[in-house]
Amino acid sequence: MASDTVQRFVFEHLNVRGRLVCLTQAWQRMLEGRDYPAEIAALLGHTTTLAVLLAANRKGTGRVTLQVQGSGPVTLLVADCDADLRIRGMARFAPVGSTARSERALLGDGRLALMLEDGTSGQLYQSLVPLEGETMGEIFQHYITQSEQVPSCLRLLADSHALAGILLEKLPDADTRDADGWNRVLHLASTLALEDAHAGRPHDLLTRLFPGELLRVFPVDTVDYHCPYDPSKVADMLRGLGRPEVESILAAHGEIVVRNEMCNHEYRFDAAAVATLFDGTTSGASA
Repeated sequence: MASDTVQRFVFEHLNVRGRLVCLTQAWQRMLEGRDYPAEIAALLGHTTTLAVLLAANRKGTGRVTLQVQGSGPVTLLVADCDADLRIRGMARFAPVGSTARSERALLGDGRLALMLEDGTSGQLYQSLVPLEGETMGEIFQHYITQSEQVPSCLRLLADSHALAGILLEKLPDADTRDADGWNRVLHLASTLALEDAHAGRPHDLLTRLFPGELLRVFPVDTVDYHCPYDPSKVADMLRGLGRPEVESILAAHGEIVVRNEMCNHEYRFDAAAVATLFDGTTSGASA
């Protein structure tokens, strides 16, 4: 069963809040035509899950972008979730061979940038996250604990077919309400499996994950993949270069090829398309 949702919830008697993400079709659309090796797809999937978990707390207010520039085989990793919970992302990498590597080994030394864009003001806020941990989950859980000083639990799961993730945060006075509550829900959250992404209704999944716990759930939000083919933007960019520059590129290469790695789109302009670009009203690009 297809499931592309994020569910916010609280444990009514524990002073613990959480978010649950399950993606199937939206994630498969994001990977379409990319042919990523399994470990690269999983790493991008974990990062995308994290972006959705963070954006769910900011729905309607701005964009969340996670970007890693590393010294390992994965030189660039980007996962993005906008204010309407629409995802996109990409990975740039060298051949990784057949030897299994940890996610930290794939990234090498580098930095993870967390960028929050305010949808109203356009202001961009950036935090640099140390790469401390062997997995994306460990890296970011350490960051949450250090920066927000809130004990947290983060579980990220991904393959080329589905994503699942859960983030729990322990709020003040949780121990006074139930001394064993936090440890109990940590254990139960660890049972989340990738197969659960196909479970359908997130409330049903939460009930199975946390039997006996009283949960209050908020309206479920739908997640979608959004990275449209848009030749008009590329045409505007080429017009901005000016006709002489564009025609010199065309003369050197026979055609102009513009590749959008983020959306996995390619735009081609031959001589006729370039003439149309500057003399006509349409972009003239071909896929």
